[in-house]
Amino acid sequence: MYRLQKWHLIFLFFSPLFLQAQERNEIPAVIDSLYREDQIYFSFTYNILTGSPSEIRSSQFSGGFHTGFIRDFPINQRRNIALGIGLGWSIDTYGNNLFIGEAVEGEGTYFAVLDRNRVDFDANRFTTQSIDVPVQFRWRTSTPSSYKFWRIYTGIRPAYVYYFQSKFVQDGNTYKESNVPEFEKLRLGATFTFGYNTFNFTFYYSLNSFFKDATVNNVDLDLQTFQVGLTFYLL
Repeated sequence: MYRLQKWHLIFLFFSPLFLQAQERNEIPAVIDSLYREDQIYFSFTYNILTGSPSEIRSSQFSGGFHTGFIRDFPINQRRNIALGIGLGWSIDTYGNNLFIGEAVEGEGTYFAVLDRNRVDFDANRFTTQSIDVPVQFRWRTSTPSSYKFWRIYTGIRPAYVYYFQSKFVQDGNTYKESNVPEFEKLRLGATFTFGYNTFNFTFYYSLNSFFKDATVNNVDLDLQTFQVGLTFYLL
């Protein structure tokens, strides 16, 4: 009888602790109904030059790296439609056959299309670094409890190019030029991204030319870029 009372007392002593632990385990997870898709992004692109003169072509490898943060502003009750505004940084390299150098006489820049049949060179490219302000209209199949969803993001990407340098390399000779007054530092492009979860295809097309008031062989230099690549989003 004594043993029975002893075990009974032990059970009565620990049973409240057991019930509290069970209650804690049964509390449902809190779902944030006011969620945002704020995201850090990384993009890797292949850059293609387009425009005129038609003799200007991309050559060698032309690529870009883009990163930044986008703030999400849902505009409907379900929160699967939103506006996104961000701040980012880009570095882009464009291999091509457009020589950019200082004018021999007077002010300005000398532009020439390189012909490999006449000029032997190892590399010719220009590189830019910019501060970006991506603005997006965003549609997705997200829910408050799901972090994996389909997305379509489209918008514009204004940018300010704070660094520009062209580089021409041939055997025994390297020429660099960074003072190009014709270069347009304010850039604007249209963007389109679609995909699932962190894996997304991205496209960019510049809406203004790299250079203004510039000519090559008496033809207006209207050079733009089309970029295609992959974007990875991290919440």
